[in-house]
Formats: sequence, structure tokens, C-alpha cells
Amino acid sequence: MCAAALAQLALTPSAQACGGLFCNSAQPVNQAAERIIFSENGDGTVTAIIEIQYEGPAASFSWVLPVPGVPDVNVSSTLALDRLQQATNPTYQLNTTFADGCAVPQATSAPGGGSFDQAEGDPAADDVVVLDSGSVGPFDFEVISVNVELPDPADAALMWLEDNGYDVTALAPEVLGPYLADGLNLIAFRLNKDNDAGSIRPVLLTYDSELPFIPIRPTAVAANPNMGVMVWVVSASRAIPKNYKALELNEALIDWFNPNDTYNDVVSAAADESGGQGFVTEMALPDTRLEQTVLFEWEQQEWSRISSQTYSSAADFVLDASSVFGTWDGFDDALAKTVTLPDGVSIEDFFNCVRCYSDDPGFSADQTMLLQELFDMVYKPVLETENLLMSRGYVTRLYTTMSADEMTLDPIFDFNEDLDDVEMVRVAEQVMDCEGGWHVNLPQGDTVIGEEAGVWPMSLGGDQPAARVIMQLGTSGQGEVLVDNSEVIAGLIGGGTLDEDGTVTLGDDPGGDGDGDGPGDEDGVDGAAGSPAASLTGGDGDDGCGCSAPGGGGGNNAALILFALGYLAMRRRRG
Repeated sequence: MCAAALAQLALTPSAQACGGLFCNSAQPVNQAAERIIFSENGDGTVTAIIEIQYEGPAASFSWVLPVPGVPDVNVSSTLALDRLQQATNPTYQLNTTFADGCAVPQATSAPGGGSFDQAEGDPAADDVVVLDSGSVGPFDFEVISVNVELPDPADAALMWLEDNGYDVTALAPEVLGPYLADGLNLIAFRLNKDNDAGSIRPVLLTYDSELPFIPIRPTAVAANPNMGVMVWVVSASRAIPKNYKALELNEALIDWFNPNDTYNDVVSAAADESGGQGFVTEMALPDTRLEQTVLFEWEQQEWSRISSQTYSSAADFVLDASSVFGTWDGFDDALAKTVTLPDGVSIEDFFNCVRCYSDDPGFSADQTMLLQELFDMVYKPVLETENLLMSRGYVTRLYTTMSADEMTLDPIFDFNEDLDDVEMVRVAEQVMDCEGGWHVNLPQGDTVIGEEAGVWPMSLGGDQPAARVIMQLGTSGQGEVLVDNSEVIAGLIGGGTLDEDGTVTLGDDPGGDGDGDGPGDEDGVDGAAGSPAASLTGGDGDDGCGCSAPGGGGGNNAALILFALGYLAMRRRRG
């Protein structure tokens, strides 16, 4: 293969031993989810980067969503979203020590640390008005307004979309109606004739707005059970779910030895306990913590070099550019628009062996035009995402899962500068005893006792709630606690039973370590029954030498309208 591809390396620190303390690798918990970045721009606009997930033939692709006004439209980058998710995934790390008098194994990596009625006739010409149209990346799009004085504006909109080549057969009028009644327009995307489904990429929209919100109700058309919804909000302070609940997880139900196997199920169960409408805040930090998360400095330097260098041939330019940017969104599309190939040679054939065709008289390329296309379609979308993340001072990541029957309320996001940061790394302290048993002191304050190395004794399906705390947050203060399960959780961890009236009857040994005086008596760590609700900010261990670890949708059927997660913003209210 003549064109080298950029290898993306995931760097995971190895377990480090420092005296009797083992700092296990903190690997990210990964979730498959619909993804969006919001930026509250501070000037009365919101920018949204929206991922579009689709499986099916290109001719059946249609994506429709409500928008306030007429947005600026561009394309974004899946690579940027992937890098941002990887860098902000919550991680679970166990710091392991051995009780006094126990022999420390010479070669060990202690378990733990993982990630984890249709209107009659055609509508009048002025009932549906095209406010804007154009092409961006692989998409053609149109922004339309609909006369809300019609008997059924949604039917008129769907008829117009169908008549103009958008496959909207799966979209019900009652889904669109409330958005049109609220004065929103519709933007519709389809693939242009030169692109197939493989060219689909995120879109970037900027529009007048007050607060970001997700029109989640249309997503129920094609939602998988417990569909993940992952949102980053770029703003001046921490973002909160305004009309959804804020959830703090019961960390005892997460298998700290293999958190990636249990995390998503615990989030789903906690969301169910909030009525199916609650978000976990997985990260809330100043944007300086995410600098060069999406675009690395060496890549910026490489772009500067490539864009200013003189090449003896177009083939040399393509080879050099592809060695760094060849795997990025839009690279093949940029080549297809600017390179003339010999008959019968596909862009894939050419890209796989550029040198094979560089001397072919059927090959030609305009280097200036190709450089411009690479900037517009490949490099600029990643650069814009990096700049967007650094633009407001703070970034919050929120996550939940939802099923179709729970998508009855559009989540709105607001801001609260009084709330604490939320770190990505959660740290627990594990103490091994001499007989092979262990106990883990959780950040939430509880202690879990285990008898078998690497086997977590707690799991979903019993009496323990998945949500430790369910809150309603506001724009100031610490919020209202609606449900606090901390005492119930502590009692159940300590060997108690849950009674029919919801109270816990404690066993003879509340600590669970067999001697009646609480867990961890060997090193002075007591049980946490009755401890206050914990925030999801991780924990700091007192033992050892302070080792640390760095922070880290299923496709729809072809006939379904990709209304999925029309991630927009609240229309500005004008008095």
C-alpha cells in the first residue's frame, strides 16, 4: 500500500508498584451512544455538533429536525467526537495495598482498574416556504417554514418533504406538530448524488437560541432499548439537566474489577429509577483540562508544513497528506472532487496505491484545489471542534440511556456556577488481607468486602438501588435532593435486609467482615452506614505513594427517518 494511514495509538499506563501500593491502570468506560456537542456561545447563539448514525441505502437517507430560525450549516468530524469521547470517558481505578504483616507478591498486577388525517390537496405555495438551501460536505439541505394557520401544518410539511424527494414515511405528523406550533422551522438533509451512506458525517449548526435542548420525542421512531445519549456542553460554568433529574450512581453496583461490563447497566437502572428521565454528570471541568484533546499540536504543525510546501507532483502531495490525514473524515471525498483518474480506477484503488497511477496519462490533479478541499472538508472541521471546546472556559459531559417509551420530554440544559467540578477518574482503595480476602473503600463512603480475588460481590438485580442520590438541580445552589438512598445502600452492603416498608434491618455484623466492629478494622477504616450522599467526583486515597492515572446506536432501518436526536437549542424568548 503506497498511501500510509495514520495509526491512532491508545496509550494505557501499565500498573505501577510503589512499595506496598499498586496503582492499577485506569481504563475508560466506553458507551455506545448518540453524541452531540453543544456550545452556549455567550452571544445569543448556540452551536451544535450532531452525530448522524444510519445504516441503509443512500437513496433512503433523510434526516429532518426542528430548528429555530435559519441556522448556519456546515459539516463536522466523527474523528473529533471519537477523540473527545475517549479523553472524557469516566474511569475506575483501584489503588491496592496489603495489610500489615502480609507478604507482597513479587510479580502481580492486582485486579481492578478497568473501563470501561392527511391534508386534502397540495398546500398553497406560501404554506411551505424554503428559507435556505445548499450543499455542505456530502449533504444537500433545505430549511423550510410552515404556515401554522393550516388545519394541520405537520401534514403539509410531510407532504412537501415527500414531494421534494425526502423519504419521510416513518415520521408521524403528531411528532412534528408541537415543534411547528412552537414556531420552529425544519431543516432536512439528504445525500447528494455523488455520495453514498459511507460519506455520512456529523453536521455543525449555529443558530439563535437561549438554552440547548434535545428534541428527543421524534427519536422514539427509531430508538433502540436503553439507547445511550451522550452530551457535552461548552459554557462558562457547569451545565445541568434543567428539566431532567441529576443522578449519582451507587458505586457498589459497579464491578470495580471490570467496570466496562457493568457501568452502562447501572446507569440505565439509575435512569429508570428517576422515571426514565435523568442524567449522570460524568465530567465537569475547566476547558484547559481538554486542550489538544481533539487536535494535537504535532498535527497542526504537519498541516502548516504540508500546506506551505512545494511538491514536484500531485502524487507526492497526496502521499504526504495521506500519511497524516488519510484516515480523517472527508479525505476520500476531497480526492474524489479534485482528482481525475484513469478509466475504471476507483478512488479506493487510487488511494491504496497512489504511485501506481502517478505516471498514468489518465491521472491529473489540481494541487491548489485539492489543498483547499482538504482544508474545508478534512482539517477545518477538527480544528473548529478543538476551538469550540476551548471557547467558553468550561466543559460538562452528561450521559443517560433512554427507551422509546421514556422519550416524552425534551431535555433542556441550563447552567449553575455554584456546583463543584466532576473529575473523570474515580479512585477506590483496596486493602488485601493475608488470606486472600479484601475490602474496597469506595469514593461514596461505603466499604465492600470480598473473599475471592477479582470477584466483585455486588450486582444489579437485588435490593440495592442503582441511584445513590436523585436530585433536581437549579441555576444556583446545590439543588434539591429528591431521593437519598445512601443509608439504605450502606445498610444493605453491611449485611442488612430490605423490609417491605423500604427500611433496612441490619444484620449482626453491619460491617460485614465477621467481627462485628465494622469493615477494615485492620487499617482503621470503618463502615459508612448513614454517610451523606456522595458527589461523582472520585475519591482520594490516603495510603501509598500517591500514584495517579490520567483521565482518560444502533443504525436505523433504511426507511426510518433519521430524526434521531435533533440536538438543538431553546428558541430565544422575546418579550
